[in-house]
Amino acid sequence: MSSEPPSGRSKGLLDRIASAFRNGESDEGSAKNDFAEALSEARANGIIAADAYSMIEGALKVPDLRASDLMIPRAQVDAIDLSQPRTEWVRMVLESGHSRFPAVEDDLDNVLGVLHAKDLLKLLIDPKVDPKTLLRPARFIPESQPLNVLLRDFKTTRSHLALVIDEFGSISGLITIEDVLEQIVGDISDEFDHDDSKTNIVAEGDRWRVKALTPIDQFNNYFGSQLVDNYCDTIGGLVTDRFEHVPKVGEVIEEKGFRFRIEEGDDRQVEVLSVERI
Repeated sequence: MSSEPPSGRSKGLLDRIASAFRNGESDEGSAKNDFAEALSEARANGIIAADAYSMIEGALKVPDLRASDLMIPRAQVDAIDLSQPRTEWVRMVLESGHSRFPAVEDDLDNVLGVLHAKDLLKLLIDPKVDPKTLLRPARFIPESQPLNVLLRDFKTTRSHLALVIDEFGSISGLITIEDVLEQIVGDISDEFDHDDSKTNIVAEGDRWRVKALTPIDQFNNYFGSQLVDNYCDTIGGLVTDRFEHVPKVGEVIEEKGFRFRIEEGDDRQVEVLSVERI
Protein backbone atom coordinates (compact mmCIF):
# COMPACT_ATOMS: atom_id res chain seq x y z
CA MET A 1 0.00 0.00 0.00
CA SER A 2 1.38 3.38 -1.04
CA SER A 3 2.31 5.87 1.64
CA GLU A 4 2.46 8.77 -0.78
CA PRO A 5 0.48 11.81 0.36
CA PRO A 6 -2.54 12.83 -1.72
CA SER A 7 -1.91 15.20 -4.60
CA GLY A 8 -2.21 18.92 -4.02
CA ARG A 9 -5.40 19.03 -6.06
CA SER A 10 -7.01 16.16 -4.08
CA LYS A 11 -5.91 17.61 -0.77
CA GLY A 12 -7.36 20.98 -1.73
CA LEU A 13 -10.72 19.49 -2.58
CA LEU A 14 -10.85 17.48 0.64
CA ASP A 15 -9.99 20.61 2.60
CA ARG A 16 -12.86 22.46 0.91
CA ILE A 17 -15.30 19.65 1.73
CA ALA A 18 -14.17 19.64 5.36
CA SER A 19 -14.40 23.43 5.61
CA ALA A 20 -18.03 23.29 4.51
CA PHE A 21 -18.81 21.54 7.82
CA ARG A 22 -16.63 23.54 10.19
CA ASN A 23 -17.03 27.06 8.83
CA GLY A 24 -19.04 28.74 11.56
CA GLU A 25 -19.37 31.97 9.58
CA SER A 26 -21.46 30.36 6.82
CA ASP A 27 -25.14 29.65 7.16
CA GLU A 28 -26.49 26.17 6.49
CA GLY A 29 -27.50 26.93 2.89
CA SER A 30 -24.13 28.42 2.03
CA ALA A 31 -22.24 25.51 3.63
CA LYS A 32 -24.36 23.02 1.69
CA ASN A 33 -23.68 24.87 -1.57
CA ASP A 34 -19.95 24.90 -0.85
CA PHE A 35 -20.06 21.19 -0.11
CA ALA A 36 -21.99 20.45 -3.32
CA GLU A 37 -19.57 22.50 -5.42
CA ALA A 38 -16.59 20.74 -3.88
CA LEU A 39 -18.15 17.34 -4.55
CA SER A 40 -18.92 18.31 -8.15
CA GLU A 41 -15.30 19.31 -8.66
CA ALA A 42 -14.14 16.07 -7.03
CA ARG A 43 -16.28 14.10 -9.47
CA ALA A 44 -14.97 16.09 -12.44
CA ASN A 45 -11.40 15.27 -11.36
CA GLY A 46 -12.10 11.57 -10.89
CA ILE A 47 -11.73 11.61 -7.11
CA ILE A 48 -15.33 10.49 -6.59
CA ALA A 49 -16.98 7.94 -8.86
CA ALA A 50 -20.09 9.01 -10.75
CA ASP A 51 -22.32 6.51 -8.89
CA ALA A 52 -21.03 7.64 -5.51
CA TYR A 53 -21.51 11.28 -6.46
CA SER A 54 -25.09 10.60 -7.57
CA MET A 55 -25.94 8.93 -4.24
CA ILE A 56 -24.36 11.71 -2.17
CA GLU A 57 -26.21 14.30 -4.24
CA GLY A 58 -29.49 12.43 -3.68
CA ALA A 59 -28.83 12.15 0.05
CA LEU A 60 -28.22 15.91 0.27
CA LYS A 61 -31.64 16.60 -1.25
CA VAL A 62 -33.53 14.27 1.09
CA PRO A 63 -33.94 16.72 4.04
CA ASP A 64 -35.38 19.33 1.66
CA LEU A 65 -38.10 17.02 0.33
CA ARG A 66 -41.42 16.19 1.94
CA ALA A 67 -43.63 13.12 1.80
CA SER A 68 -45.96 14.95 -0.60
CA ASP A 69 -43.08 15.30 -3.10
CA LEU A 70 -42.66 11.54 -3.60
CA MET A 71 -45.97 9.99 -2.58
CA ILE A 72 -48.16 7.98 -4.93
CA PRO A 73 -51.32 10.11 -5.38
CA ARG A 74 -54.54 8.84 -3.84
CA ALA A 75 -56.09 8.03 -7.23
CA GLN A 76 -53.22 5.63 -8.00
CA VAL A 77 -53.11 3.80 -4.66
CA ASP A 78 -53.78 0.06 -4.90
CA ALA A 79 -55.80 -0.98 -1.87
CA ILE A 80 -57.59 -4.19 -0.89
CA ASP A 81 -61.25 -3.50 -0.19
CA LEU A 82 -62.35 -6.12 2.34
CA SER A 83 -65.98 -5.47 1.43
CA GLN A 84 -65.35 -6.98 -2.02
CA PRO A 85 -65.13 -10.71 -2.86
CA ARG A 86 -61.78 -12.35 -2.13
CA THR A 87 -61.34 -13.20 -5.80
CA GLU A 88 -61.08 -9.46 -6.45
CA TRP A 89 -58.28 -9.14 -3.91
CA VAL A 90 -56.25 -11.87 -5.62
CA ARG A 91 -56.78 -10.37 -9.07
CA MET A 92 -55.65 -6.95 -7.92
CA VAL A 93 -52.57 -8.33 -6.13
CA LEU A 94 -51.51 -10.27 -9.23
CA GLU A 95 -51.99 -7.26 -11.50
CA SER A 96 -50.11 -4.82 -9.26
CA GLY A 97 -47.14 -6.98 -8.25
CA HIS A 98 -46.87 -5.21 -4.87
CA SER A 99 -46.20 -7.07 -1.63
CA ARG A 100 -48.12 -4.85 0.82
CA PHE A 101 -51.48 -3.16 0.52
CA PRO A 102 -53.65 -0.86 2.61
CA ALA A 103 -56.73 -2.84 3.65
CA VAL A 104 -59.89 -0.74 3.61
CA GLU A 105 -63.64 -1.08 3.84
CA ASP A 106 -65.55 0.67 1.06
CA ASP A 107 -63.36 3.78 0.99
CA LEU A 108 -59.65 4.62 1.16
CA ASP A 109 -60.29 6.93 4.10
CA ASN A 110 -61.44 3.89 6.10
CA VAL A 111 -58.10 2.11 6.47
CA LEU A 112 -58.14 -0.95 8.75
CA GLY A 113 -54.47 -1.89 8.43
CA VAL A 114 -51.89 -3.28 6.01
CA LEU A 115 -52.20 -6.71 4.42
CA HIS A 116 -49.18 -8.64 3.10
CA ALA A 117 -49.68 -10.43 -0.19
CA LYS A 118 -48.28 -13.63 1.31
CA ASP A 119 -51.07 -13.63 3.89
CA LEU A 120 -53.56 -14.10 1.08
CA LEU A 121 -52.30 -17.68 0.83
CA LYS A 122 -53.70 -18.35 4.31
CA LEU A 123 -57.06 -16.99 3.19
CA LEU A 124 -57.06 -19.15 0.06
CA ILE A 125 -56.10 -22.28 1.99
CA ASP A 126 -58.62 -21.67 4.76
CA PRO A 127 -61.56 -19.46 3.73
CA LYS A 128 -62.76 -19.41 7.33
CA VAL A 129 -59.82 -17.22 8.40
CA ASP A 130 -60.90 -13.69 9.25
CA PRO A 131 -58.69 -11.37 7.13
CA LYS A 132 -58.83 -8.67 9.81
CA THR A 133 -56.78 -10.93 12.11
CA LEU A 134 -53.95 -10.87 9.56
CA LEU A 135 -53.67 -7.09 9.27
CA ARG A 136 -50.56 -5.21 10.40
CA PRO A 137 -50.91 -1.70 11.89
CA ALA A 138 -51.02 1.08 9.32
CA ARG A 139 -48.79 4.13 9.72
CA PHE A 140 -50.09 7.60 8.95
CA ILE A 141 -47.86 10.61 8.28
CA PRO A 142 -48.56 14.23 7.31
CA GLU A 143 -47.82 15.49 3.81
CA SER A 144 -45.23 17.85 5.28
CA GLN A 145 -43.05 15.18 6.94
CA PRO A 146 -39.39 15.53 5.79
CA LEU A 147 -38.04 12.46 4.01
CA ASN A 148 -35.06 12.11 6.36
CA VAL A 149 -37.47 11.91 9.32
CA LEU A 150 -39.63 9.41 7.43
CA LEU A 151 -36.61 7.25 6.56
CA ARG A 152 -35.58 7.18 10.22
CA ASP A 153 -39.15 6.26 11.16
CA PHE A 154 -39.19 3.41 8.63
CA LYS A 155 -35.95 2.09 10.09
CA THR A 156 -37.08 2.37 13.72
CA THR A 157 -40.49 0.78 13.21
CA ARG A 158 -39.36 -1.69 10.53
CA SER A 159 -42.19 -0.43 8.35
CA HIS A 160 -42.12 -0.36 4.57
CA LEU A 161 -45.23 1.67 3.84
CA ALA A 162 -46.96 4.76 5.17
CA LEU A 163 -50.22 6.45 4.27
CA VAL A 164 -49.98 10.19 3.73
CA ILE A 165 -52.77 12.36 5.13
CA ASP A 166 -53.70 15.95 4.40
CA GLU A 167 -54.50 18.65 6.94
CA PHE A 168 -58.09 17.38 7.22
CA GLY A 169 -57.07 13.80 7.97
CA SER A 170 -58.03 12.37 4.57
CA ILE A 171 -55.70 10.02 2.69
CA SER A 172 -53.88 11.99 0.01
CA GLY A 173 -51.40 9.31 -1.03
CA LEU A 174 -49.02 6.52 -0.11
CA ILE A 175 -45.25 6.35 0.20
CA THR A 176 -42.91 3.38 0.63
CA ILE A 177 -39.37 2.97 1.87
CA GLU A 178 -38.42 2.12 -1.72
CA ASP A 179 -39.64 5.55 -2.87
CA VAL A 180 -37.32 7.25 -0.37
CA LEU A 181 -34.32 5.02 -1.12
CA GLU A 182 -34.75 5.62 -4.86
CA GLN A 183 -34.29 9.31 -4.18
CA ILE A 184 -30.79 8.44 -2.96
CA VAL A 185 -29.62 5.48 -5.04
CA GLY A 186 -31.78 5.84 -8.16
CA ASP A 187 -34.46 3.55 -9.56
CA ILE A 188 -34.79 0.14 -7.90
CA SER A 189 -36.40 -2.33 -10.29
CA ASP A 190 -37.49 -5.89 -9.73
CA GLU A 191 -39.10 -8.59 -11.85
CA PHE A 192 -42.54 -7.15 -11.20
CA ASP A 193 -41.74 -3.62 -12.39
CA HIS A 194 -42.99 -2.63 -15.82
CA ASP A 195 -42.13 0.43 -17.89
CA ASP A 196 -45.69 1.61 -18.47
CA SER A 197 -44.45 4.85 -20.06
CA LYS A 198 -43.87 2.93 -23.32
CA THR A 199 -47.59 2.27 -23.62
CA ASN A 200 -48.78 5.70 -22.54
CA ILE A 201 -49.27 6.74 -26.17
CA VAL A 202 -50.37 4.16 -28.74
CA ALA A 203 -51.07 4.97 -32.39
CA GLU A 204 -54.40 3.71 -33.72
CA GLY A 205 -54.68 4.73 -37.36
CA ASP A 206 -55.07 8.50 -37.65
CA ARG A 207 -55.54 8.96 -33.91
CA TRP A 208 -53.79 7.97 -30.68
CA ARG A 209 -54.91 6.25 -27.49
CA VAL A 210 -53.33 8.18 -24.60
CA LYS A 211 -53.38 7.30 -20.91
CA ALA A 212 -54.52 10.20 -18.76
CA LEU A 213 -51.48 9.76 -16.48
CA THR A 214 -49.10 10.51 -19.38
CA PRO A 215 -46.82 13.40 -18.31
CA ILE A 216 -47.36 16.56 -20.36
CA ASP A 217 -43.62 16.61 -21.15
CA GLN A 218 -43.85 13.10 -22.64
CA PHE A 219 -46.88 14.13 -24.71
CA ASN A 220 -45.05 17.22 -26.01
CA ASN A 221 -41.92 15.22 -26.86
CA TYR A 222 -43.96 12.64 -28.75
CA PHE A 223 -46.08 15.09 -30.76
CA GLY A 224 -43.67 18.03 -30.94
CA SER A 225 -46.33 20.14 -29.25
CA GLN A 226 -46.15 22.86 -26.62
CA LEU A 227 -49.02 22.15 -24.26
CA VAL A 228 -48.63 23.80 -20.86
CA ASP A 229 -50.61 23.77 -17.64
CA ASN A 230 -49.52 25.63 -14.51
CA TYR A 231 -51.49 23.39 -12.17
CA CYS A 232 -51.13 19.86 -13.59
CA ASP A 233 -48.32 17.53 -14.66
CA THR A 234 -50.35 15.01 -16.67
CA ILE A 235 -52.31 15.22 -19.90
CA GLY A 236 -55.42 14.02 -18.10
CA GLY A 237 -55.03 16.81 -15.57
CA LEU A 238 -54.62 19.37 -18.35
CA VAL A 239 -57.76 18.19 -20.14
CA THR A 240 -59.78 18.17 -16.91
CA ASP A 241 -58.52 21.67 -16.15
CA ARG A 242 -59.74 22.89 -19.55
CA PHE A 243 -63.18 21.35 -19.01
CA GLU A 244 -63.32 22.92 -15.53
CA HIS A 245 -65.13 19.79 -14.33
CA VAL A 246 -64.47 16.05 -14.33
CA PRO A 247 -65.46 15.17 -17.91
CA LYS A 248 -67.63 12.18 -18.74
CA VAL A 249 -66.94 9.49 -21.31
CA GLY A 250 -67.70 10.85 -24.78
CA GLU A 251 -67.04 14.51 -24.02
CA VAL A 252 -64.74 16.30 -26.46
CA ILE A 253 -62.52 19.36 -26.19
CA GLU A 254 -59.96 20.99 -28.48
CA GLU A 255 -56.65 22.47 -27.37
CA LYS A 256 -53.82 23.92 -29.48
CA GLY A 257 -54.29 21.76 -32.55
CA PHE A 258 -55.52 18.60 -30.81
CA ARG A 259 -58.96 17.13 -30.28
CA PHE A 260 -59.31 15.17 -27.03
CA ARG A 261 -62.14 12.70 -26.50
CA ILE A 262 -62.73 10.99 -23.16
CA GLU A 263 -62.70 7.22 -23.77
CA GLU A 264 -62.52 5.86 -20.22
CA GLY A 265 -63.01 7.36 -16.77
CA ASP A 266 -65.28 7.60 -13.76
CA ASP A 267 -66.79 10.26 -11.53
CA ARG A 268 -63.38 11.12 -10.04
CA GLN A 269 -60.90 11.08 -12.91
CA VAL A 270 -60.18 10.63 -16.60
CA GLU A 271 -58.34 7.39 -17.41
CA VAL A 272 -57.93 7.13 -21.21
CA LEU A 273 -58.14 9.71 -23.99
CA SER A 274 -58.50 9.46 -27.75
CA VAL A 275 -56.36 12.15 -29.38
CA GLU A 276 -56.28 13.39 -32.98
CA ARG A 277 -54.66 16.32 -34.69
CA ILE A 278 -57.03 18.96 -36.00
